[in-house]
Amino acid sequence: MKRIPHLLRSILHARSGLAALEFALILPFLTITGLYGTEMAWYMLVNMRVSQVAMQVADNASRIGDTSTLTSRKIYESDINDIMIGAKLDGGSQLNLLNNGRIIVSSLEVDASNNQYIHWQRCKGLKNVASSYGIAGDIKVGGMGPTGHKITALTGDAAIFVELVYDYQPLFSSRFISNTTITALASFNVRDSRDLTQIYQTNPVSTVSSCSTFSAT
Repeated sequence: MKRIPHLLRSILHARSGLAALEFALILPFLTITGLYGTEMAWYMLVNMRVSQVAMQVADNASRIGDTSTLTSRKIYESDINDIMIGAKLDGGSQLNLLNNGRIIVSSLEVDASNNQYIHWQRCKGLKNVASSYGIAGDIKVGGMGPTGHKITALTGDAAIFVELVYDYQPLFSSRFISNTTITALASFNVRDSRDLTQIYQTNPVSTVSSCSTFSAT
């Protein structure tokens, strides 16, 4: 019984486990902060990659067509399909781009009445979303794109306008960044003289990346 007061005094003045106790108390906060920081870094990386893919699709779509020095370049459905496949590969397995998003490619041109209009539009991806800037056949007064940043096509030429809409896939949990839709826009003028009358077919016939269908293949 005489040892009990001494034992209690020893426990009261003990400092050997203080650091471990402090670490145990702060560990949950450090873990949550670390996970949140990693999730934010991943979110910014995904934003950058989605923007890069959209820019690449617009750039490639502005260059496609058979090579000829005698006539304007013809573009084919197979050319557009190749661009979509390339975007899927560039997105990588982690993004799973076409399963979680949608690519919308529009050709903005000038009609016989000197109006800006969407001549054709092609889409790929499982996400059920339509273009925010119009569909094929729409007249686009002042051009195509968000207010203050519209693009226009020159007479006898075309401008390729790309929308990439992607559902962000969290690295750890949606509690850090709630389910977010990332949208990237990109546009390039067609590089060479292009046959603007239509998109041609190959033989055998290639699948049309119609905007009324939803596919990742």
